[in-house]
Parts: sequence; C-alpha cells; structure tokens
Amino acid sequence: MTRSREIKRTVTVRIEGRVQGVYYRAWTTRTARGLGLDGWVRNCSDGAVEAVFSGPPAAVEEMLKLCAGGPLDAKVTAVTITDEGGAPPSGFKVVGRDW
Repeated sequence: MTRSREIKRTVTVRIEGRVQGVYYRAWTTRTARGLGLDGWVRNCSDGAVEAVFSGPPAAVEEMLKLCAGGPLDAKVTAVTITDEGGAPPSGFKVVGRDW
C-alpha cells in the first residue's frame, strides 16, 4: 500500500441552512474534485445536504471549512460531521436524494 492511501480521512457531513436551490451540490462537486477528494453529495428530504468527503486529512479539513460558506447564494447555518471512517467509491459525484 502506498503512503498516500494509508493517510486518508473519510467523513460524512450534514450541511444545514439555505443549501438547496442555490447550486450547492454542483459547487460541492466542483470544489471537492478540485481538492482531489472522493465521495458524494445529495439533497435530503428535510432541506439539508449530506456529503461524504474522503482524501488527505488536510484536504478534507479544507473542504469542511469551505462548506461553511458554500456557493454565493447559500446561507449555511451548520456543518456537522455525522460519521467518520469508511471508504467511498473513487471520484466525486452527485447521488440521488434521500427520499
């Protein structure tokens, strides 16, 4: 196993506020890919957004900080880590809603 694969952090997060209808999923996908992260993002039935970010710890931490702002029209009120660990598929994509 290579060193880069050994040092990896994976988190599941919930982003709350005005995060649907403001290009949040597309912004998340573009930003996560730019940071070299794997994972996914989806809308939740209660108006929140859920995402999984996996990659180098510093890149995951940067993504978490960036999620607190989001795209221009978003108004994020909370970014909460709901789970840590696991391994998502390679790449980053938008997945179906949770409803």
